[in-house]
Amino acid sequence: MQPRNTICLWYERDALDAATFYANTFPDSSVDAVHQAPGDYPAGKQGDVLTVEFTVMGLPCLGLNGGPGTPHNGAFSFQVATDDQQETDRLWDAIVNNGGQAIACGWCRDKWGLSWQITPRVLSAAIIDPDPAAAKRAFEAMMTMVKIDIAAIEKAVKG
Repeated sequence: MQPRNTICLWYERDALDAATFYANTFPDSSVDAVHQAPGDYPAGKQGDVLTVEFTVMGLPCLGLNGGPGTPHNGAFSFQVATDDQQETDRLWDAIVNNGGQAIACGWCRDKWGLSWQITPRVLSAAIIDPDPAAAKRAFEAMMTMVKIDIAAIEKAVKG
């Protein structure tokens, strides 16, 4: 049964490559179905991969090979909560080292232009710490980072 709500992500022509990368990189992720175009369309021909149903960390997605002209931007991102530095590094490095781009404050962009926030749970908890001074220190530490350093966040919280 098709989910009632699905995230649809527009790709020029690489939806299957992107979905395969996500399935191989993130837990609870998979390529679920590949559908060819039943006829010619502005960005392709009959038989080309038109859509790819995939799951990213349990979220149903649809990759649409819609052609050029609709690039991803930072207004949409996947925020991935990580449990430790090893997981943070693995996911961040997988994205950035596969043609992606490091941005700032835990944000990176994959080679297809999709934005990701690789966010350790420690950081999320620190910036809402009930002690406003600790939260401010954690936030200020994060603002100096590209990839999040959990030890530095923990140190900032402690003062």
